[in-house]
Amino acid sequence: MSDTSWMNNPNLKNIDPAKLQMLMSMSEQTADKKQNELLPFLMAAASQSRSNGMTFSPDETDTIIEVLKMGKSPEEIAKMEKIRTMMKLLK
Repeated sequence: MSDTSWMNNPNLKNIDPAKLQMLMSMSEQTADKKQNELLPFLMAAASQSRSNGMTFSPDETDTIIEVLKMGKSPEEIAKMEKIRTMMKLLK
């Protein structure tokens, strides 16, 4: 089971609860994925979200990523930043 405490972070208070719920669902779906499976999954999820009219502003994205980084090891943060960079390049 994944840790959901990040959803209670006060920095996320201005983000639509529906967006946070979608992120929680994605988090649960990625729990059993290998690192090489994450980027294709995230790209598909982002595309589906856009087609459903759910988009994240750059500020929302930055806030969410900063919250998710809290308490992570330097290695985990580096992986997150690598995926983030790849996502930006593929937009």
